[in-house]
Amino acid sequence: MSGSDSLALFCRYAENGASSRLRFFRYLPFFRAAGVGVEIHSFFDAPYLERLYAGKGRSLPALFRGIWRRKKELAHLPCHVPLFIEYELFPMLWSWCDLRALKKRKYFLNFDDPVWEKYAKIPTLRNKYDTLAKHAAGIVAANDLIVERFSKLNRNILKVPTAIDLDRYDAAPKEKFSRFTIVWIGSPATFGYLTAFQPTLKKMAASCDFELLIIGKSTWGALPGVPSRSVEWSEESEAELISRSHLGIMPLPDESFAKGKSAYKLIQYAGAGLPALGAPVGENCQVISDCETGFLCRTAAEWCSRLRELAENEKLRFEMGKRAREKAEMWSLKRNAEKLLSFLLQDREPFK
Repeated sequence: MSGSDSLALFCRYAENGASSRLRFFRYLPFFRAAGVGVEIHSFFDAPYLERLYAGKGRSLPALFRGIWRRKKELAHLPCHVPLFIEYELFPMLWSWCDLRALKKRKYFLNFDDPVWEKYAKIPTLRNKYDTLAKHAAGIVAANDLIVERFSKLNRNILKVPTAIDLDRYDAAPKEKFSRFTIVWIGSPATFGYLTAFQPTLKKMAASCDFELLIIGKSTWGALPGVPSRSVEWSEESEAELISRSHLGIMPLPDESFAKGKSAYKLIQYAGAGLPALGAPVGENCQVISDCETGFLCRTAAEWCSRLRELAENEKLRFEMGKRAREKAEMWSLKRNAEKLLSFLLQDREPFK
């Protein structure tokens, strides 16, 4: 990485981690096609996340290995290469540890969730992200809440929503499941939002015949009292499974961390041309154009009535889905790759 057009990406997880895969790994082909020399370095390896998702807890040895590995990677990296960092260099270490390792390097920070909430009750860490943001060359934020927080600390900030490869959705089979199907997609980290929504799902099931398709872990099985099935997520199958569904949902609680979540599920549904139902929380309100590409539902009664409306009206589903797909163009990988690369290499001509 000796050329002037080089980048080093320091993400938190290997490619099996959703945030790192979607905010870092998916941009590699676009960056390389633009002639940029790019390296990517994960703090935690794939087995760490597999262990975490299996419910075996966090691994302290993995944390130490990540710190040691990251120090070595930085030591071998030319000082002129800009760094694009997911949240922080060293999780659970003080801000001065990051800043000392960064020295005079130019670095940008990426945030797709309000991760500062996780340090809020740790006095020595609660201001870490603010300190790093003040010294950064720029901030890449996935949603408006993150923009609002960090724009007070750093004037060079760019909003880049979590993007999708629209070509994969265009190529996916469009034949719908025989039974009216509602889809939810997510990781173990967000599955709790769905289980917390179970009482409302039961009411929805009583008011309308459907099957809930849960894309994540097949071991989750069915939700009690809700006609549902769980299937294993894979990058190869997600576009087809979503496209064959009739309607997407994204329930969220009205709480501080949820307000900063990126509405990636809704973006995926839009890419597949599906209307969506979502809670009016955070970025959901930006992705769903209420009554145009879907509905924002505030109460259980609204979730039930809007579901029935879409289930009984195929024309409405088609029209809303078409408008959602048109809107999805703003979240395409190619479009956002151009914005992101121009931001990270601000003195370089945009690629074609």
